[in-house]
Amino acid sequence: MTSRIDLCNCFAARQAARAITRTYERHLAPSGLTSSQFTLLVLLEDRPGIGMRELSEDMVMDRTSLVRALKPLQRDGLVAVAPSVDDSRQNVYLLTPAGHAKTAQAGELWATAQAEYEARFGSATATATRETMHRIGQMA
Repeated sequence: MTSRIDLCNCFAARQAARAITRTYERHLAPSGLTSSQFTLLVLLEDRPGIGMRELSEDMVMDRTSLVRALKPLQRDGLVAVAPSVDDSRQNVYLLTPAGHAKTAQAGELWATAQAEYEARFGSATATATRETMHRIGQMA
């Protein structure tokens, strides 16, 4: 008989997320970045001048957790905060030159994690899984 835990989508998702995160963290370790920090830097590189609300939505994180995640990146001079040109009451986030350099360095490490993941599961499965995870992330 199958147990409830074997049927639990939440348990399976958390178990998979921890295993995937462990792989990426191992590869990213030499950069000094966590996988979450690297994701934030890449998002800021792709969308310079993004505001807190959009960043929070894209990361599927509450603002308090996002501020906590951004603080070390700001402290280390990788991310800068500036007033929005559209609304000076709002802040936008940008990569600094050091942030761009760190993202490039960590990007090479990320590529090795990505290659390991795809070698383990196959490119087609990796693509299908990623697309499914993106759809699930949009549910939030």
